[in-house]
Amino acid sequence: MEIPDIKMQDVGGARLPYLHYGGGPSQIIFVHATGFMPWLWHPVINEFVPQNSAWAPFICDYRGDCNPQAGGLSWETISRDLSVFCSSLKIENPLIVGHSMGATVSTIAVANYGIKARGMILIEPIFLPEEFYSMDIDIKQHPLASKSIKRTNHWNDENEAWSYLKSKTLFSSWDEQVLELYLKYGMQKQEEGNLKLTCSPQNEAAMFMGGWDINPWPLLDKVTCPVLVVEGENTENKGLVDVQKAVSTFPQGQYKSVAEAGHLIPMQKPREVVQIIKDYIAELT
Repeated sequence: MEIPDIKMQDVGGARLPYLHYGGGPSQIIFVHATGFMPWLWHPVINEFVPQNSAWAPFICDYRGDCNPQAGGLSWETISRDLSVFCSSLKIENPLIVGHSMGATVSTIAVANYGIKARGMILIEPIFLPEEFYSMDIDIKQHPLASKSIKRTNHWNDENEAWSYLKSKTLFSSWDEQVLELYLKYGMQKQEEGNLKLTCSPQNEAAMFMGGWDINPWPLLDKVTCPVLVVEGENTENKGLVDVQKAVSTFPQGQYKSVAEAGHLIPMQKPREVVQIIKDYIAELT
């Protein structure tokens, strides 16, 4: 199946871009990680349509360029917009698959903003230690925003960009098809012919900064639907995100580890993600 054209949905003062894959009555929402994009979900979504209908919003600069120095783009705002997105498009009783930031904002949206999900798969959610959320830090002190705002953002052409991706440890374990999608959709050709990131370093940093806006821990026990929390065996977040604590706090929490995977499981192991989703749907039905 071909990747659909991007659509736009008014979420109240902003237009949220998204991909929609039409199909059957069962509905699935895929919510991506900070700095990434919905097109990277395609190899996974392709395995679930047309039997299911799927939506994948693009969370980046849809509320305009946010200043990371002024708090960035609040994850609570994203969560509220995600709820409006679902109600506006009449997405009801969906399975929600979220990765990293996408997992966290989906959790907040279900707990605080009325999305009634039939189940959730949270891949590497960002539930930081609670004391982090009471800290007042600037971009230089944020471990991720301080790096992302310095990200390389210029390549002369596709060949140079591809060579760059192949040379970086971050992308070395990615599935080849997902990496090709990142080259095609994660970078945009400029009028001058050069390439820049679709989600700019400033906007990525703004989203990282916005993740400190709301503490998700008090909300976990409000999520009454079944929740599967997925962690990479070699995740870089071990010691920072207490996944087992999150699993035990969800009223219907389960845990799954993915062998030989880091934080970016959907990019590294899309086939395994497909199987995890299929197995979980079978449990829910």
